[in-house]
Amino acid sequence: MNSALNSALNSALNSALNSALSSSSGSALGTGAAPVIQSIDYAAIAAPLILAIAAGLVLLLDAFLPRRPGMGRALGLVALGGVLAALVVVAVQAAASSRLPGGARRTFCVPSSLGGAGDAVSCSFVADRFALLFAGLVLAAGTVIVLLSMTELSGGRIPVGEWHFLLLATLTGAVLLPASRDLIMLVVSLELVSLPVFALIGLRRYDGRASEAALKLFLVSVVSTAITLFGVSLLYGSTGSVHLGRLARAYEAGHAAGTTSAVTIVAVVLVVAGFAFKIAAVPFHTWAGDVYQGSPVPVAALLSVVSKAAGFAGLILVLTTALPSLAGVWTPVVAVVAALTMTAGNVLAVRQRHAVRLLAWSSVAQSGYILTPLAAVASIRAETSGAGMNITGASEIGASVDAAGGDKIGGAVAASVAYLVFYAAMNLTAFAVVMVVSRRHGRNEIDDYRGLVHRSPAAGLALAFALVCLAGLPPGLAGLFAKIVVFREVVGAGLGWLAVVMAVNTVIGLYYYIAWTARLFTPEAVGESRTGSVPGTYETGEGAGSTVSTVSTVPAVVAFGVAVLVSVVFSVAPQVVLSAVG
Repeated sequence: MNSALNSALNSALNSALNSALSSSSGSALGTGAAPVIQSIDYAAIAAPLILAIAAGLVLLLDAFLPRRPGMGRALGLVALGGVLAALVVVAVQAAASSRLPGGARRTFCVPSSLGGAGDAVSCSFVADRFALLFAGLVLAAGTVIVLLSMTELSGGRIPVGEWHFLLLATLTGAVLLPASRDLIMLVVSLELVSLPVFALIGLRRYDGRASEAALKLFLVSVVSTAITLFGVSLLYGSTGSVHLGRLARAYEAGHAAGTTSAVTIVAVVLVVAGFAFKIAAVPFHTWAGDVYQGSPVPVAALLSVVSKAAGFAGLILVLTTALPSLAGVWTPVVAVVAALTMTAGNVLAVRQRHAVRLLAWSSVAQSGYILTPLAAVASIRAETSGAGMNITGASEIGASVDAAGGDKIGGAVAASVAYLVFYAAMNLTAFAVVMVVSRRHGRNEIDDYRGLVHRSPAAGLALAFALVCLAGLPPGLAGLFAKIVVFREVVGAGLGWLAVVMAVNTVIGLYYYIAWTARLFTPEAVGESRTGSVPGTYETGEGAGSTVSTVSTVPAVVAFGVAVLVSVVFSVAPQVVLSAVG
């Protein structure tokens, strides 16, 4: 009897093993056959893989190489090389995407045989047009931030290896997130973006304001993660799937049957609230001012551009790819949050006298503008549904999934993404100049910028151009086109009240942007002495009688030169961005 039992067990095990081996011997992704779970397309994940390898390399070099003069600069160059290599890979992928099936590379896929009836192949990582555009934005911003970091770290008060490791880890998460197509990978990528940032702030030792900022950001991150996970668990519990495409099909079926449970509504609200923390949207915005001011300037720029871009990428994916059929639930929430966010950000920015705090609240207001087009999705769905079209989501910018009407939803998403790209270039320019000026004036107040154009014409004109762009005035046409694109989507969707709120807030924003710009051109008061500006150097001191040291700011100067160049290109040829987002 024992021999018969053993024979039966061996037969069953051999059968299962043969079945697994035969399924894993299927053709590779992109050849038309169904992908298998075990297959990994390393070309698809090349960009985040390069960043992760560069992060590990920086940490190893810092640990084992002897301490020598210039070691910090060498580690910075390694980090910069990793970011640029990843950017090249993204550019190559974007150029080759038109020749791929579906215009995207996919990996970590689950075959339809493991899903429900009628389920298609679902992949956790999709390097499509949407993902590549966000990856390019993140890596371009990361290049500027690494250059700013090299100036920040030249003072010797912050450990260089740990700084670049954490920075590269954040960039890795920000590149992974827009390519994530399941809820688990979305949350993990979002935390990979968020968690290293408060550690970066805390690396500025013996600085009470930095410690306070790190603690506040940590608490905000923990709370937002808990809220997001609660919402995600409810989404999974109500559908039995974590893949965004399968979520969309499940909720589309429920919507067609006229059933939307209270659990689903709560899940949507919790997910939106969790991402609202990440993008500093009202009412989850109160941390922004203190955290930005207490952070080193490169980290403030990171929060303002990279972290915000990652948050918006995740929010757009969840809302327009997984939950388009529930647009009637989430678009009113998004519309109200957008109106409150732009209003609160602009009103608070008017009162600021500190340069970084002003940019922090300005960043909050810009989040409201970026959110605004997403509020138009429900109106567009109603219009296209009335025409007999079936729209189940849009994973690519400006692309439809099931019908020609889908590219209208893509148009709303494209307006948000276009604004984000324009905003990133303008804001990085402002932070790069603030970085240079803050090294000469520790207080970094708006009054410290009085007469900057006369003392340092390059820095003064660059900051003036960035502020004019953010205000949306000529010659800063990048900001003007960004606002026009958003206005067009909102007005086209019939949301006149939201367009009026945005117009009023644009006027409010003009006040503090123009007030700061005017100070740049205002001559200094008679008898007022300020440190002269020498390109490539700055002076630091801790008070009367302190030793003054000269430290190179060449990387920061290069950073704001690159940012200004991109802003000028966007102003002269905005179609570069508009055509990229479709």
